[in-house]
Amino acid sequence: MPASKESQILVTLYNGIKERMMASPPMSIQDQRALLESLHEPASEPTDVTYEEVRCPGTQRPAIWCKPLDANPSQVILYLHGGAGFAGSPSSHRKLAGHLAKAAKSLALVIDYRLVPENPFPAALDDAVAAYQWLLSKGFDAKNLAVAGDSAGGNFATASVLKLKQLGIPLPAAVVAFSPWVDMETKGESQISNADKDALSPPGVANITVSLYLGDKVSPKEPLANPLYADFTGMPPFHISVGGWELLMSDGVRLAHKIREANVEAHLEVAPEMQHVYHFMAGRAPEADRTISEVGEFLRSKFGI
Repeated sequence: MPASKESQILVTLYNGIKERMMASPPMSIQDQRALLESLHEPASEPTDVTYEEVRCPGTQRPAIWCKPLDANPSQVILYLHGGAGFAGSPSSHRKLAGHLAKAAKSLALVIDYRLVPENPFPAALDDAVAAYQWLLSKGFDAKNLAVAGDSAGGNFATASVLKLKQLGIPLPAAVVAFSPWVDMETKGESQISNADKDALSPPGVANITVSLYLGDKVSPKEPLANPLYADFTGMPPFHISVGGWELLMSDGVRLAHKIREANVEAHLEVAPEMQHVYHFMAGRAPEADRTISEVGEFLRSKFGI
């Protein structure tokens, strides 16, 4: 089935972002961050969802609660925004998280975390773990928690739960990764096959973001930075969804295969002709709505088990 007409909204936005970021002279990182705040634009405002801006005591940083009208108040999705590790915020991902929370009939907490290059690995990972521990300290049961994220946030969602396992902390009911960026060696086949199809990321950009995230002291094979080298034994179920035309398609596919090798449940969706984090079109494009609905059903089936 060809991509819907509505899905072109994201292609247009991404083409504009890529054109500006590749302009000469190069944009400052502050200007790039400001530009990427526009990522929220394609998503519609989810109905019957309210928001509360708070400061997360676990990280001492801003966060946004997403509160669907019919949410089970005992169930929470900890949401980690994308942005290649150097950009993005709770505000840029509020609507996406709101749609996900509504589909799951749960609350969602979208946290701010420390960004690169000022704070390289493992700062974002540590902030995610701290936020999860704060939720536990507030009385939320691990079996009613999920961790989710997109792009770099999909990496942090995965790695934070791996870290929780290392620390012996009760694990969440499920993990959700939208278009996860996990391969710090950029070996994925789709880096080549989708080079002329990805509307957002020019070929080779992943090498730059890897350098920003890892610096010069961390191996690209470090399992908490590159989960393709991690041991997923004993991990909770995963739902992974990627766009068929994105550079990172192979990251999500290989991650699902790695998880399944450990006999852990891993649902994988490759959405034909879709772009990176096509989920941003929630409420506008049928492809995004189908995936969000499926993930919501997945989470509802895992909470409380």
